[in-house]
Amino acid sequence: MRVRSNLHLYKIILADFIAAFSAWVVFYLSRNYFVLEPLTSESSLFLVRSLIVASFWVVLYALLGRYRDIFRLSRFKEILNLGSISIGGALAIFFAFMWEDPLLSKYELYSKPIGTYFLLHFVFAVVGKMMVLYHLKKLVIQGKVSFNAVVVGSNHNARDVYDELQTNNRHLGLQMVGYVQSQKAKHNSFQEQIPCLGTFRQLPNVIRENNIEEVIIAIEPSEHKLIEQILSSLEGEQVRISIIPDVYQILLGSVKVSHLFGTPLIEVKRDLMPIWQQILKRVIDFVVALSVLVVFFPLYAFLAIMVKLSSAGPIFFTQERVGWHGKPFQIVKFRSMYIDAEKMGPALSSDTDPRVTKFGRFMRKVRLDEMPQFYNVLIGEMSLVGPRPERQYFIDLITQEAPHYKHLHRVRPGITSLGQVKFGYAQNVGEMVRRLKYDILYIENMSLAMDFRVLLYTIKIIVQGRGK
Repeated sequence: MRVRSNLHLYKIILADFIAAFSAWVVFYLSRNYFVLEPLTSESSLFLVRSLIVASFWVVLYALLGRYRDIFRLSRFKEILNLGSISIGGALAIFFAFMWEDPLLSKYELYSKPIGTYFLLHFVFAVVGKMMVLYHLKKLVIQGKVSFNAVVVGSNHNARDVYDELQTNNRHLGLQMVGYVQSQKAKHNSFQEQIPCLGTFRQLPNVIRENNIEEVIIAIEPSEHKLIEQILSSLEGEQVRISIIPDVYQILLGSVKVSHLFGTPLIEVKRDLMPIWQQILKRVIDFVVALSVLVVFFPLYAFLAIMVKLSSAGPIFFTQERVGWHGKPFQIVKFRSMYIDAEKMGPALSSDTDPRVTKFGRFMRKVRLDEMPQFYNVLIGEMSLVGPRPERQYFIDLITQEAPHYKHLHRVRPGITSLGQVKFGYAQNVGEMVRRLKYDILYIENMSLAMDFRVLLYTIKIIVQGRGK
């Protein structure tokens, strides 16, 4: 289905491109009427300019995430979104005019055509988008577009959810392939209607073997503890995840109904940040890391000399950590411990750790030992802000108590993190598990504003010397 989905995605992109192109052509040709200036020889380039403007709008829509999950887009919400985006585009055009001709006397001269361009773009965009979305909705309802789905739950719950989805949710386009047991049952009375594909621990294999695109979790109130394990088993799988709520979740207001007659669902958020913020976050990481490595080169040289003088051994300490998407990488630090500090096996540091050198203790107080990690940020292995990366040895210990630790691998690890500034360094696995809630809180609320706040807290800790 993903190949066919790409084909339909191109329809929306083409409709947006044509709408933006047409709006700009009409606006450009009417410019002489509003601005009362004759068209010059530059007007021969208006076709090229129109193509550039139309491409700009398509890129803008993509950065704002308007091309995600195209079969679930609400037409009403799309009209509202197109209105706000069109206003932003019109204002950008207005300021472009003012930049080209900053005379205040031109303000009133340009205000009328800018308002016209907003209306033109909005109308063209709405008409084009509604036509394509109506076409896509029709394909889904007619069954020409469908998505393989499985239900995860007990036999009884899965049967009820299956019947309801088949009866009231044609607009979702779900093709129920089977169900997966949340707990293995002795009797399978549901087998005649829809096959049992195994237990939730086999979900990754079930997804790959059946090309599953949506997983619906239908858990009894008494089984809520299983949700953590089920979600952990789905980590890294490219599927849409929804949870059937119970009455308590509905009363808490966590359930949002997007279709009036559809089954209420809680969708598990998979996109942590808007695309434009993801790109900007990486750009900021790169620029800051490069600037620090260049500007603070004298500090790096000084620290290297002091580390060498403090004790025998190399200047830098490298260690394998697990990072983004569970991929291992070599983290770099200034060495703050004596050599052979872990000859007895992996161990966490503590406040009175005898393995730490005197100068190493000072560096840890003000986080100077982590300065080389800006190199890891520069090459994309880490970010300025993100959960601190751990070794596989400790990850195995943590996941025994908290399987949802795998959730942290959805993002790049960071030089600093919310868990580090709110909880501090962990001295044992129990503390690592308690710190985990702050890192998950960060991931579920990721934004550039959150990163900025974490960085400010980190600077405060460095100034106060409260590192370890």
